[in-house]
Amino acid sequence: MDNIFFDLNELGYLGEGAIIGKTVRIRNPKNVFIGNGCIIDDFTYISANLKLGDYSHIGPNVTINGGGYNFETGKYVGIAAGCNINCTSNEFLSACLFLPSVPKESQIGGIGEDIKFGNHVTIGSNTIVSPGVFLPDGFAAGAHTIIRKRKYESWTLYSGERATRIMKRNNERIKKFL
Repeated sequence: MDNIFFDLNELGYLGEGAIIGKTVRIRNPKNVFIGNGCIIDDFTYISANLKLGDYSHIGPNVTINGGGYNFETGKYVGIAAGCNINCTSNEFLSACLFLPSVPKESQIGGIGEDIKFGNHVTIGSNTIVSPGVFLPDGFAAGAHTIIRKRKYESWTLYSGERATRIMKRNNERIKKFL
């Protein structure tokens, strides 16, 4: 299927069997590397440098923003509909000029950090991920979770505005994929 915003041949890498929705918008396709068997659903917008691990899925209406910053995932990652992955953000405690429309030499303040997900990470619908987050293998977030930069446990479910630890996850059924 052809994409209406860019030529799939412009991607840094497109893995075997990967599917990119017709209405996915990627600002800098040469900085996007998509693994084997991945699916990126329609109406997703990507402006960060992306390395998507094999057999991962990005649902519809996901925004991955970040200018020159990197978002990298392991294998078997699921990002549900409506999520926002933010490698960059304005500061809100003090005034700043960190908009993409402001020339780099005039930018003041702002937050920009890479984001990395391990293998088997699952993110529920409408979750927000802040700059600098690292999610370990098996991390899961319920819908509408806000994930800020801090230490998280592997194979654990978190949920809510403060990403509260809910419980350890059972990974017995998928050990052969670890």
